[in-house]
Amino acid sequence: MSFVIPLLAGLVTGVLSGFGVGGGTLLLIYMTAFAALPQDLAQGINLLYFLPAALTALPHHRKNGYLRPHAAKPAILAGLAATAAASWLATGLDVELLRKCFGVFLLGVGVHELLRKNPK
Repeated sequence: MSFVIPLLAGLVTGVLSGFGVGGGTLLLIYMTAFAALPQDLAQGINLLYFLPAALTALPHHRKNGYLRPHAAKPAILAGLAATAAASWLATGLDVELLRKCFGVFLLGVGVHELLRKNPK
């Protein structure tokens, strides 16, 4: 029975990843808050999780016309550069500081969502 909760976490985060709306972030929260994994280990697992999740979702999004490679190219290039720098930085940070930085990020996103005005 110990596999039920991780299985449910995988199902929920898989659905969110398929939608393209942050399943990996929820998986990271599950792994650190409920599975008691250290932040650095959870982040590594999350990166590994992302690869097959993206590969299975992308063909469906492409088929439905939800991909515009020319529009995404600047974000992809900037994201690759930022990912390289941030992963180098994250592997050198203390795990507790990394965990706190992630918590501040989540709080910031949550506050933004709470205070965001709906466009008319």
